[in-house]
Amino acid sequence: MQLGMTTYLWGAEWGLPTLIKYCADAGFGGVELRTSHKHGVEPALSKADRRDVRQRFADSPVKYLGPGSACEFQSADHGVVAQNVELTKKFVELSSDLGGTGVKVRPNGLVKGEDRDKTIARIGLALRECGQFAEGFGQEIRVEVHGAGTADPAVMQQIIAAADHPRVVVCWNSNPGETVNGSLAHSFGLLEKHLGGTVHIHDLYDASYPYRELFSLLHKVGYQGYCLSESPATTDPLRVMRYYNALFQELARGNAP
Repeated sequence: MQLGMTTYLWGAEWGLPTLIKYCADAGFGGVELRTSHKHGVEPALSKADRRDVRQRFADSPVKYLGPGSACEFQSADHGVVAQNVELTKKFVELSSDLGGTGVKVRPNGLVKGEDRDKTIARIGLALRECGQFAEGFGQEIRVEVHGAGTADPAVMQQIIAAADHPRVVVCWNSNPGETVNGSLAHSFGLLEKHLGGTVHIHDLYDASYPYRELFSLLHKVGYQGYCLSESPATTDPLRVMRYYNALFQELARGNAP
């Protein structure tokens, strides 16, 4: 289990050289690059640019884990879903070209006024198509536990079952409300068999979320992926990242078998 970051908040305004340097200097082993941010790593990159990005990571101790896309599949408009599926495929190709291992996607809530099972089935079918495509590139489709209603682990379990493809996996998102009777065990147990290569974590000092228990549960299932910080931006990034790494190592070490 290693520490990394996703550039949704932290790193959103950093160019790629700065991003790689800060991660290397602070001991962050991997990075998920959120689309539309300053790093500029997008499907529009030319072949030459892709080779350059891949080499930048190869020359560093930081692993490119894949794109953090905003692709989503809940819309009742078939055309919107189809566009998101095709964009996901472009991200899959990008991830493969750059040496990544998967693409983060998400549901973004249940459709208001529509039968829940119908929305879940639509999301699952789209994810299956993405998973079938990703399989040919050795990539994961990492479904973030996200969105109003769809962030419920029980609903996400249904979405993954509807997708029914081994390349469609879960990106645990450390959301509020996952604690039941003081423990994450029930919520985590619904999805533990479907975890992919990334988990999102937030402010580790936040006592309202049981990170110590989360790391213990990850250890128990033999998780060997990356825990990606999704913390707010800071004006003193390298110093804060070093503190974050130290806290992560302490919490994770304390729960290793």
